[in-house]
Amino acid sequence: MIQNPILLGFNADPSFCRVGEDYYIATSTFEWYPGVQIHHSRDLVNWELVSRPLNRAALLDMRGNPDSCGIWAPCLSYADGKFWLVYTDVKRLDGAFKDAHNYITACDTIDGEWCDPWYVNSSGFDPSLFHDDDGRKWFVNMVWNHRGPGTGGNPANASFDGILLQEWSPEGGLTGPVKNVYKGSPRGLTEAPHLFKRNGYYYLTTAEGGTGYDHAVTLARSRDIWGPYEDHPEHHVISTKGTDGPIQRTGHGQWVETHWGNHFHTFLMGRPIPGPDGTGRYCPLGRETGIEEVVWRDDWLWLKEGGLVPRQELPGPVDVAPKAREAVRHSFGGGELPMDFQWLRTPEPERIFRMGPEGLSLIGRESIGSWFEQALVARRQEDFDYTAETEITAFAPESYQQAAGLTTYYNRHKFHAALVSDEPGIGRALVLMSCPGNWPDAQLEWPAEPVALEDGPVELKVEVRGAVQQFFYRQGGDWVAFGPELNAAVISDEGGRGEHGSFTGAFVGMVAMDTSGMAKEAVFSRFDYVPEGAA
Repeated sequence: MIQNPILLGFNADPSFCRVGEDYYIATSTFEWYPGVQIHHSRDLVNWELVSRPLNRAALLDMRGNPDSCGIWAPCLSYADGKFWLVYTDVKRLDGAFKDAHNYITACDTIDGEWCDPWYVNSSGFDPSLFHDDDGRKWFVNMVWNHRGPGTGGNPANASFDGILLQEWSPEGGLTGPVKNVYKGSPRGLTEAPHLFKRNGYYYLTTAEGGTGYDHAVTLARSRDIWGPYEDHPEHHVISTKGTDGPIQRTGHGQWVETHWGNHFHTFLMGRPIPGPDGTGRYCPLGRETGIEEVVWRDDWLWLKEGGLVPRQELPGPVDVAPKAREAVRHSFGGGELPMDFQWLRTPEPERIFRMGPEGLSLIGRESIGSWFEQALVARRQEDFDYTAETEITAFAPESYQQAAGLTTYYNRHKFHAALVSDEPGIGRALVLMSCPGNWPDAQLEWPAEPVALEDGPVELKVEVRGAVQQFFYRQGGDWVAFGPELNAAVISDEGGRGEHGSFTGAFVGMVAMDTSGMAKEAVFSRFDYVPEGAA
C-alpha cells in the first residue's frame, strides 16, 4: 500500500517525472541549501533522496533572501537523453514585488554535476518546460502583476495575472511570440503551470487557491497549444477545501502515466494538528508530498475513487510494504555532511562548517535570525513525535555574543534554542532563547533562567510531542529538564504571521553564532533523530 504522504516533512510543490521504470519527484527547498530535493522510486511506495542539484554559487546564491524565498516550485523533466530542471530564485516576499528570477539547468544523470544555468526571465515564478513531440520546447510561466486590485485578468487575485507561453531553446533562449494563454478558474491565485499532451489535447495543470486550506490542482485543455483552454468540468482534480479530514491543503502536482499502464498524480499536502490548548490548525511538518491514482474519462483526469479528496492509503502498483520509521544516528568523525542535513542560503559552506576527525565544527557567524550567513545545520522534522540529541564536545564561549547548541527552527521569528553561552556573573552557562512567532519584529524571549555549566562536553536533547516540546541537558549524569514546556506548534506553516505567510517546515539541528565577529567554533560529536516508537 502507498501511505500518504510519500515524502514526509517539508517537501512541497512536487514535480513528477518518469524515465523508463524509474520515477523522480523534485520538490522546493526555498532558503535551504543546496537547492531542490530529488527523490527516486521504482515502486511509488518507498522513495530515496538521491540529489540536490543546485549546489554551487553558479547555480544558486541566496544570501540576503528573506524567509520563505529562494527556490520555489522546480520542474523536472527528461528529454533528448538528459534531465532538465527549471527553477525560480525568489528575492522578495512581502509587498507588491517578488523579483523572481527563472533559470534552467540540465544533466545527463540525476545525481551528476548539473550545468551552469541558462537565465530565462523574471516575469513570474513556478515555471516549467514542456518538450513537445515535434522537438520544440516551451517555457510556461505565471506572470506577476504588482499594480493592485482591478488591474489583472483574474478577479480573485490581481497579482496572479495568468499563464504565459513562449518557445525556448538552449541556443536561442526565449524566441517568437509570447501569449497569456490562461487566466485561471474562479478559485484564482493561478500558478505552477505544467503542460502535457495526450490524445491530441494539450493539458494545462495549475495550482490555485493559495498555499493554505483552499489550495487545489486545476486542469484545463485545448486542441491548440496557444489555446483557448477550457476548464475541467469540476475545475479541479484535487482539493480538500471545506473538508475536515487528516489530509488538508492539497494542490500543486503533476500527472504521470506509469510503465504499468495506470496513472498517478502527485500533490502537496498538509497534516494539521491543534495547538497546545487544543485549538487551531498547525502544520509543523510543512507541506509534504502525496500521490493518488487517477483515471481518464472523456479525456479528463479524475481521481480513481471519485471526488476531489485523495486517500491516506491506496493500493500501489506493486506489492511492496512501506519502510518502517527508523532512528537516524550520526557520529561525526570526518567524511561528508550526511545528506539529511541542509544549511541556509550560502553557497560557501566552508565558511560555516567543516567535517573533521574531531567532529562537525560549526563556525560562529551571524545571528540565528540572519538572512545572509549563519552556521545552522539542521534536518527536517518528519514526525509529530520525536526526540533529537546532540553533544557539544568543545566550545569555550568568552561572552554572551557567542553561543552554540540545539534548536527547533522554522525561520527567524519561529524557533526555540538551548544554547551554551557565557553569562555575566555566571560564566559558562546554558540559556534558553525563543522567538515563538513574534512577527514582524522577531523579538526574543527568554523562558528560563540561565543554568551554570561545568567545563567539558555538554549533551542536549529535545523531545517534541505534537504541539509541545521540552529541552534537556546533561553533563555526565542523568538528563535534566531545562526550562518549561514550549509551544512546538508555533514552529509550523501557520505559526507566527499565519496561513500564507510561510511555506517551508520545521527543522531540528545544531547552531553556532558569534555576533562579535570572532568566528568562535563549536564542535559537535553526534546527532540523533529518533521518531517516537522507532528502533
